[in-house]
Amino acid sequence: MQRHHLADIVEPVVEGLGFETVRILTIGDSNPVLQIMIDYPDGNKEITVDDCANVSRALSKELDEKDPIENRYTLEVSSPGLDRPLTKLSHFARYINYTIKLETLEPIEKRKRFKGIIKNVSSDGVIALDMDGTTYQLPFDNILKAKIVITDELWAEYLKTHKPTAN
Repeated sequence: MQRHHLADIVEPVVEGLGFETVRILTIGDSNPVLQIMIDYPDGNKEITVDDCANVSRALSKELDEKDPIENRYTLEVSSPGLDRPLTKLSHFARYINYTIKLETLEPIEKRKRFKGIIKNVSSDGVIALDMDGTTYQLPFDNILKAKIVITDELWAEYLKTHKPTAN
């Protein structure tokens, strides 16, 4: 079960419904979960349960037809959440001045784990990350995984734009 093959099936369906595929992940071996994270392309609207259900129905139909996964599995469609993974260069550009954690494939200056603030994303795919006053130049193609870190500032910003609903 290759991610690339799944992406060829999943991404056109998700994009056709007006969303962006944030991550495709298969978790577990026996009875695996196929986790698809979706978001709006500009990230300015919150993903709803209905959005996830609509994408899930459309994906189920396409996955049943193409049958890319040999055994039984569970499909899970979700939003990326506040501490979202950063899987595309455009995600890093969208979150300049945010704190992130990331891990590289190959060491950079003798380290593979970084936590800092995105300062810049160059047109050639290099992310400038400030860690305690030191700026590291991290090529996007060397990043294994990355995610936003929930900070007090991020939480306050989220609360300004997302009014709690009354029950």
